[in-house]
This record gives sequence, structure tokens and C-alpha cells, in this order.
Amino acid sequence: MSSQPQPAVTPQLKRTPLHRLHAELGARFVPFAGYEMPLSFPAGILKEHLHTRVAAGLFDVSHMGQLAIFPRARDMADAARGLESLSPADVLDLPTGRQRYALLTNAAGGILDDLMIARLAERFMLVVNASRKEVDEAHLRAAIAEHCSVERLDDRALLALQGPLAEAVLARLSPEVAAMRFMEVRTLSLLGVECLVTRSGYTGEDGFEISVPESHAEPLARTLLSDDNVAPVGLGARDSLRLEAGLCLYGADLDTQTTPVEANLEWAIAKARRAGGARAGGFPGADVIDSQLAQGASRRRVGLRSRERTPVRGGSPLFEGAGSETPLGQVTSGGFGPSVNGPVAMGYVAQRAANPGRVLFADVRGRRVPVEVTALPFVQQRYKRRQ
Repeated sequence: MSSQPQPAVTPQLKRTPLHRLHAELGARFVPFAGYEMPLSFPAGILKEHLHTRVAAGLFDVSHMGQLAIFPRARDMADAARGLESLSPADVLDLPTGRQRYALLTNAAGGILDDLMIARLAERFMLVVNASRKEVDEAHLRAAIAEHCSVERLDDRALLALQGPLAEAVLARLSPEVAAMRFMEVRTLSLLGVECLVTRSGYTGEDGFEISVPESHAEPLARTLLSDDNVAPVGLGARDSLRLEAGLCLYGADLDTQTTPVEANLEWAIAKARRAGGARAGGFPGADVIDSQLAQGASRRRVGLRSRERTPVRGGSPLFEGAGSETPLGQVTSGGFGPSVNGPVAMGYVAQRAANPGRVLFADVRGRRVPVEVTALPFVQQRYKRRQ
């Protein structure tokens, strides 16, 4: 047997149904969550970001996991109770045709994943993070299989059309979308194909996410891109857009060691599921989370604005003073915000330092950069909540 070191085996990256189109459009590819994904297109991250803010950007998010949850006894309330046994969200009272942001928690109150739950007439549809879809599927099967079947929809793509002109663009294919409001879900025909459309997104802008059979994803994407108001957008601008909107990225801002209260996500914990509520507790880590809701957590996710032009990146420790030696927090996401024309970041700091206006210092390659704690989001969210 040879004693020579063997070369490392690089796992084969998966490709989405739109990979050929991305290549044709000149995408710069990077590995992300096991997929070869477009980071940017020839226009570049800055222009893609700004175009989404003023017109419409088309994102390929087919790497995300799509799961269908069917009640075995055709009782949607039974399926809702199953999902509530894993999450502090109010799933039982979620109306048919609506979607809700939710968290899966562990026994310590940590976040296993953040996801979207949509209720249809005969099933729940979940969109989960790409890096967590196998974990989530196994978790759901182990916990609720007695009452629900769990089906992962690997034969569907997911497109996101985001920006103030998204409605006008999509309405040319289906006028019904104009009547939809934020977090509404409808099954619509697009180019003669049945698609599941939600009015939601990850940019802070109005927009839609479209679940489409993978065989029809490319024709739909090409049709949307044929509109002069629509530009292809990669992961780079998706990250800067969500950061400006104050939205978390799992694996950076959220993980299994972080609770919803620490993450400044109390709004995702339904009143009915809190202590004293109609269906209080019953989800993993409820005692920890209820205690933090009552007494506060030791740390808090906050927005951070650099007082210099120096971007502050994820992983940078945060200090109370320019000469302090003991960190009191850490940046989890950071970069340049094109819409605010300056560096923006998010991170966790000790509760005593979480008040807006507090000046801290981030260590950037050995230099202390002053950053100001600020409220989130950095830009106004422009969801269509009313007709």
C-alpha cells in the first residue's frame, strides 16, 4: 500500500436547472451550500443591487429546500400541531393562502433553521435553507412522521423576482398577482404551467418567490428577463440587499447556539405560544426562550454602522473601547451597502452595549474601527401589506 498522501476528494457541486442560462449570461460562479451558484453577472454586484432597488432583479434560489407536509388523516389541524411541536410559530391559526416566517428550535432554545411556512388547502409548504435541508427533512420525519408525511420537492426550481417593478412584470403573465399582498400564497398559471407564487422575498423590497417545475424554470426565467426592467442578480447582491434590510443569514447570524431572543426575532414567537398564551410552550427550548422573553438575554443582535469607510466583515471582534482587550461581541455579517453608500454590518453584543447610538470598536486586521450601534433595518422595507 502506498504511503504517499492521497489527494483530497472534492465533492461534486450540484447545479440548478438554470445553470446553463447563468453561463450563457456570463455568470461568475462560486460554490455555495454544495451548489455551483452565480455570484454575479457582467454588470457587477453594485449595479445588480441598485437595479433591484429601483426596478426588478431575478434571483435563482433553487438551491433552497422545498418540503411538502401532508397530514396522514387529511386533518390540516393535525399537521399544524405537528409543526407547532417543533417551532414557536403560530401554525394552527395560519389562514389558508398565507405564509409565515418561522424558526425550528432545539432543547437549548437554539435555532436549528429559519424557514417559511405556507398553508394550502391540503398541505403545508416549507422553504428551508439550502445548507439545512437534509437536516430539516430528517428532523421533521423523526418528529412528526406518525401524523404527517414529509416530501422533499427536488423536482422544483425556485425563482425570486424582487423590486418595485416586480408586480408590473409578473402581472403581464398573470394579472392576479396585482391583488396579492405581502405573505399571500396562490397557485397561478405562468406560461401555461401551474406554479406556487408567494408575495415575499429576501431583499426588503416588494416581490415574489415562484416555485416552478424544474423543466419549466428556464423558459420562465427567459421570459421574465426579456422585460427590460428585469436584470439577473447573483448571490453577491442578494447578500448586500438582505444585509441592508436587516435580514439574517443562517450560518452567519443564526445557528444552533443562538436563541430567537438573542437574535432579535421575538416577533417570530407567537403570542399564543408564549407563557400564558392559548397554546403556550410545547416546542423545544420553550423554557429557555420564555425565560429570556421575561428577563432578557445576555447578548443581542444589533445593526452596526462604521464611522469610517472601512467595511467591517463577519468574524471581527467588537470591543467597548479602542484599547479594550476583552471582546464584548462579534460581527456576524458585514460589507458595503450600496443603497446607503457606506459600510453596514450586524453582530451580537452584550445586552448592556446594545442601545442605538452606542459607539464600539471593531478589530479590522489589527486596527480598531469605530462603529455605532444602530436600529435595523438600514433601509426602509417596502413590502405590499395593503391593497
